[in-house]
Amino acid sequence: MSAPPRIVVLDGHTLNPGDLPWEPLSALGRFTCHDRTPAGEIVPRAADAEILLTNKTPLTAETLGRLPALKYIGVLATGYNIVDAAAARARGIPVTNVPEYGTHAVAQHTMALLLELTQHTGHHADAVRQGRWSQIQDFCFWDFPLVELDGLRLGVIGAGWIGRAFARMAEAFGMSVAFASRSGGRAELESVMRAGDVVSLHCPLTADTRDLIRAETIGWMKPSAFLLNTSRGPLVNSRDLAAALDAGRIAGAGLDVLSVEPPPPDNPLLHARNCLVTPHLAWAARGARARLLDVAAANVRAFLAGRPVHVVN
Repeated sequence: MSAPPRIVVLDGHTLNPGDLPWEPLSALGRFTCHDRTPAGEIVPRAADAEILLTNKTPLTAETLGRLPALKYIGVLATGYNIVDAAAARARGIPVTNVPEYGTHAVAQHTMALLLELTQHTGHHADAVRQGRWSQIQDFCFWDFPLVELDGLRLGVIGAGWIGRAFARMAEAFGMSVAFASRSGGRAELESVMRAGDVVSLHCPLTADTRDLIRAETIGWMKPSAFLLNTSRGPLVNSRDLAAALDAGRIAGAGLDVLSVEPPPPDNPLLHARNCLVTPHLAWAARGARARLLDVAAANVRAFLAGRPVHVVN
C-alpha cells in the first residue's frame, strides 16, 4: 500500500484562525498547516509536498520548478491568480479553486456597507456613546442625510452568483435592479452607471476591468450615487475615486477591497470623504469559511480518486 500523500497548507490562518476543525483535510494524508509562509520558506516547507494548498502565498513558475514532488495545487479561495496556472498545467499539475462558497456572506456584507452609507448607524451609535444625544433638547438627532432605499435604482456590474444574490437583497428593500455584464460592452456599462443611485461591483479582475472605476466612468455617475466594491480592489483607481469623493462628485463609497492589501497609510481612500473601508472580510463569516474548507477537502478527495473537479487550468 502506498504511503498517504503529503499535504501542506502554506497559509491557513486567514481561512482558519482556530475556530474550525482541519479534519476534512488532515484525514486525507500526512498533514501540515502553517499559519503564514514568507516567500523564502515556500520551497523548504513544500519540498516534499504532493498536495499543496495556498490562499494568498504566491506560487510562481520558478517556485513550482523547485517542487518536484508536487502533483496538485488547491487554492483556498475563488480567485486563483496567486498561482502561475499555465506553468502548473505545463507540468501536468491541476490547480483547483473553491467557487461560490462566499456568495451569501459577500452579498450580506455588501448590503451592510450600503446600509451604513445610507443610515450611518455605526456613526450615530458612536455619537450616542459620546454623550451627544444626552446633550440635546430634542428627542432625536442625526447629522448625516438619511437615505431611503425604496424606489432607488441599483446598477450591478457583473451578473454572477454574488451580484445576483445582492440584487435579490436590494429588491427586498424596494430597489429596482439593472445589470451590466461582460457581453453588454461599454454602452451597457455606461447606461447602468448613469442610471444607478447605487453602483455595485461584482466582476472578476481582468485586463479589461482593471481601473474600471476611474475619473471617466465616475463622471457617468449621479452626484447622489453610492459606489460599492466587495469584488477586487484593482477594479477601482484609488486616486480617482478619492478625488471624486472629496470633490463631492459622488455621494459616498463602501469598499471591502483595495488595490494593495494591507493598504499603505497614504492610500487616499483611507481618508476620503464619506468612504467606508473594511479590511477584506466580506467572505469571512464562519459559515462561509466552513464551506470553503469542506469544498477544498472535497476537491482533494476528487483528485485522489482520479476525478478532479473545479480545475481552473
